[in-house]
Amino acid sequence: MWIHQQQNWPNFTWNAKTLAFQLADIRHRQGRLLGRMEGLGFELGREASLSTLTHDIVSSSAVEGTNLDPKEVRLLLARRLGMNTAEPVSPGRQAEGIVEVMLDATQQFSKPLTKDRLLGWHTALLPAEPDSLHETPTGGWRTIKDRLSGWHAALFSTGHGDMHKTPASGWRTIDADPVQLVAGSADKEKVRFEAPGADRLEAEMHAFLEWFAGDGDTDPVVRVGIAHLWFLTIRPFGDGNGRIARAVTDMALARADGTQDRFYSLSSQMEAERRHYYDLLEKQQRATLDITGWLSWFLDCFGRAIGNAEARFANPLFKAQFWNAIHQKPVNDRQRLIINHMLEDGFEGSMNTSKYAELAKCSNDTALRDIQELKAKAILIQNPGGGRSTSYRLMDRKDS
Repeated sequence: MWIHQQQNWPNFTWNAKTLAFQLADIRHRQGRLLGRMEGLGFELGREASLSTLTHDIVSSSAVEGTNLDPKEVRLLLARRLGMNTAEPVSPGRQAEGIVEVMLDATQQFSKPLTKDRLLGWHTALLPAEPDSLHETPTGGWRTIKDRLSGWHAALFSTGHGDMHKTPASGWRTIDADPVQLVAGSADKEKVRFEAPGADRLEAEMHAFLEWFAGDGDTDPVVRVGIAHLWFLTIRPFGDGNGRIARAVTDMALARADGTQDRFYSLSSQMEAERRHYYDLLEKQQRATLDITGWLSWFLDCFGRAIGNAEARFANPLFKAQFWNAIHQKPVNDRQRLIINHMLEDGFEGSMNTSKYAELAKCSNDTALRDIQELKAKAILIQNPGGGRSTSYRLMDRKDS
């Protein structure tokens, strides 16, 4: 019996006490990361968010076997976000659709969702020529359902999946049933999961979307994990459910964070752990409505995503904090040049008088005077040793 065949479906349960420590730790680290990233300032913050969005989109597509050009995605995102780009952008249709989905999910998470807005998406992303597969339904579900249909249209603008043909603006139809995920060779296939039949989709998506639109008293991060599992269980489309589930997840994460900025990539972490991810999904689909195990892994995965973001942005954060500290201790142009040089990722070794004089194009006496001033301000720290081997390093995290 699949999980969606359980008598009380979709009334999920979980052991809040079992998850309490994980959730508290995640919320603390999540808040700390967002707080630290605010310290980067507007421009560096936007650059960090752009980097994360690019990584997120490329990794999310890789899960589905689609390899996007990171440079193309980055340039397209920058243009959409109003950031200056010197290079021209000529993206492929697929990349453009995926970027539109991601930006709508993350940048517009708090704005009202209207059918007119989503039909505008539909018109912009689909071919101008009449096509019965791309006809827009009148009436029916509004708000989030229409949004999901628009996402699907953006991602699969041809209207065709690998196994089934799906109208780009609607749920999968009965002629696509049964929708199964299988593994193994052709002569020894194993059905890992079978989605609810198409005749159940209206009721299933109505329940999901009503829940998704509400607030409830469940922690927002827990709601993200529930939304991901629930959507992938329904699988309302013949193809692309994984991509759209990750878009729904990113939208829910933006709500949980309360910000449009993205500084960690859950999709990238799921891609890195996809074997375990798929195994857990299959296990949960065959289990009861108690999803404690799934949520526990989801929170752990979320924590690893935050950890990777902390490591990834450690150097930019240090640079920002370093210059914030220096602003309280003014330096001259030569000193600023040397500090920036020492902050570069490729800088190796320490600074000495002769190297300083060469880089700053000044005399050794001036270099020594500048160094002594920086040492007095605790910006430069003298290394052990002396005499002709005297050298200096920048104040680092341990010294600050």
